[in-house]
Amino acid sequence: MAEEPHRSSAAEIPVTSNGDLDQNPETVFQRDSGPGALNLSESCVTSSNFSSTTEGIIESVPYRGSASLPSSPVAPVAPSSAVASRLARSTSDSQTEKGGGALVLSDDLKSPAMEKLDLVRKWSINTYKCTRQILSEKLGRGSRTVDMELEAQIEVLRDNKRKYQHVIKLAQTLANQLSQIMQTQRQLGDAFADLSLKSPELHEEFGYNADTQKLLSKNGETLLGAINFFISSVNTLVEKTIEDTMLNIKQYEIARVEYDAYRTDLEELNLGPRDAATMPKIEQSQQQFQIHREKYEKMRNDVSIKLKFLEENKVKVLHNQLILFHNAIAAYYAGNQQQLEQTLKQFHIKLKMPGGDSPSWLEEH
Repeated sequence: MAEEPHRSSAAEIPVTSNGDLDQNPETVFQRDSGPGALNLSESCVTSSNFSSTTEGIIESVPYRGSASLPSSPVAPVAPSSAVASRLARSTSDSQTEKGGGALVLSDDLKSPAMEKLDLVRKWSINTYKCTRQILSEKLGRGSRTVDMELEAQIEVLRDNKRKYQHVIKLAQTLANQLSQIMQTQRQLGDAFADLSLKSPELHEEFGYNADTQKLLSKNGETLLGAINFFISSVNTLVEKTIEDTMLNIKQYEIARVEYDAYRTDLEELNLGPRDAATMPKIEQSQQQFQIHREKYEKMRNDVSIKLKFLEENKVKVLHNQLILFHNAIAAYYAGNQQQLEQTLKQFHIKLKMPGGDSPSWLEEH
């Protein structure tokens, strides 16, 4: 009976024989609503002896805290809105990665590094195929596409270019030699003029020779101007007009090699087996072959048109320049000074006097 006050102050929770709580509705209601209801936030739970077969008693006593922790309460810290948003965003990203499966790169991450890598890969494949095609042609093992008419026109153009360059070189040599002759004639004329003044008995003879050498030197300057104009015009034709067409021809030859390379590749695939593994390769090779075929045909048409216009321009330019060169040389060696000057006026050639000031920018333009 001495334990009766102690039992009245404690909360009694009946349990079954196996140690589980008694879930009888009346018992639960009495336990939760009674004056001795258990407050877990302010008390600790101790168990009595469970060896009894009838019921167990759990007593609650006031919780006095732990000896190792401080007794003063700690104020809770609320996270800021920025930290909360970052935590929420990182949580959603981690959930997306876990549930999304494979990681998909955005378009910003693909470029420009992925595009450059793809371009390098395509360039390497194309270079390998073209190099193999060129080696096969040189070794006589591979076939090449030939347009007989166009190839003949290209060969004639190359031969003419070499010959025109040779003519320019010879004309430059002639101009240099004529310049040296003119310098010698001027010096000789000055010497004759000096002797004419110092030799009264041969005054007229020295004077005639001095005037002749000075006239030849003057006519030589006119002829030199015509030759330099001829050299400049033909050099422009060769180094700019013809060279521009030669660049198109080089692009045409590159397109032809690429076309033959992909044509050979497609023929090799068609000779092999046709199954599920090779059909995608054949279809891709067919697409590449069609692309390079269209490029080759376009370049061939462009070169044909270029050669046609070049031939018309070449005939027109060389016709005028050859007439200029012929008339100037003939008038010079015939001693026809008037005809020589008329030739320069016909082609709008202005002579640059030796020792004269160079024309201003406004005069040149």
